[in-house]
Amino acid sequence: MADSDALTFPPVDLAPDEELVRAVPLVPLVRDAVRLARWTGVREVTEGGLLTEKDAAAAVRELGLEARRLRLIWIVAVNGRLIEITKAGARPGPPVHDLLEFWDGVVMDVLDRTDEGLTGSSVIDEHLTEILATIYSVRTGMPVAALASGILQAHEVGCEARPAELRRLRMTLAAELADALGLLEYCGLIEPVAEVVRLTPPGVWAVRRDLLREGHDAPSLHEVAGFAELGAAELIEAMLEGKASSSVATLWLERRIPEDAARELIKIAASGNAAQRGTAGTILEELGPEAEPAVREALSEPMMWRYAAAWLGVRDLEAPALSESDGAWVAVDTLAALLYIGSGGESVGQIDMLGEDLRTLVPEMGRTEHPDALAVLEMLGRHHPDVVIAKSARKTAMKARSRIA
Repeated sequence: MADSDALTFPPVDLAPDEELVRAVPLVPLVRDAVRLARWTGVREVTEGGLLTEKDAAAAVRELGLEARRLRLIWIVAVNGRLIEITKAGARPGPPVHDLLEFWDGVVMDVLDRTDEGLTGSSVIDEHLTEILATIYSVRTGMPVAALASGILQAHEVGCEARPAELRRLRMTLAAELADALGLLEYCGLIEPVAEVVRLTPPGVWAVRRDLLREGHDAPSLHEVAGFAELGAAELIEAMLEGKASSSVATLWLERRIPEDAARELIKIAASGNAAQRGTAGTILEELGPEAEPAVREALSEPMMWRYAAAWLGVRDLEAPALSESDGAWVAVDTLAALLYIGSGGESVGQIDMLGEDLRTLVPEMGRTEHPDALAVLEMLGRHHPDVVIAKSARKTAMKARSRIA
């Protein structure tokens, strides 16, 4: 199974490489790193490979650099091989031949500095990659106020911040975020537009590179454009075969009228197997109330009505109530998907979508009318690592077989 920590991001339209190559030298941080390298020339450095205190002060004064940013500029220049450090000291590095790889290294250098107090705010440093990923996912731009609210929430939930710390942060975050955004703009990653901030074209390219490096699903528009033209059946098949990632669904839906897309998905889900139904349901979840008429029609479909009821209920729309028996049916259907993608035995021990609920659901699963109930119980009985769940599944499967006989 895929890494449960992996995230899916909407497809992005990358700028052409030639445009990015022209943009990189214009990034203020890159421009200053080039200027610093030329100024440095051949020069003695400290044992740590840094400019001496006297030379650092001279560089700031003569180049008009901000003293607080000199260390970052120096690191970018050295790691990008604009400057080479030898036993004899600093000297000019070789010409940069691949500007995009150089730019990727610049951004990695920036992100690697969060442990050293990159932005001056420990909270923003801690959440910097999340902040960039959030801005990346909203290409029209992210309101600064919404960004601040998201940081507060992430810090409260993810870091279990105490009330006193949150009170202090609410008073100081606006100023800290303004400073951090100023630094990210200097680094060429973001640009302010009216009341929002968005990634620059080089920023989109670099953040996507970082997301891919971390194992996330972050396709380019070019990579997924062809899948957006497929019918629902072909799209679902491509996703199940691993040829298309779940991020394709966003673009597929954007190209369709919501109600029409919902009907197409429901048709496949109602007549297909559990894996097809689960994939169609995942895509359907991205649709809002505008798809209600089509989903409401699905209440008459035996294999789909429970999902339709849940979809309506989550959106506070009138929907039939689901019983404990219905919950067990959905649990069977969820697990049955593993049988149809050929990974039941290998994956059931890793699956965490039902968690502790399985202990109470297994006995009820044996009483459902789901066509895959027995196969799912046998799979759980053979492969589930929780001995209590495995034993309960075997016992329930035996009772189900006796009823069939």
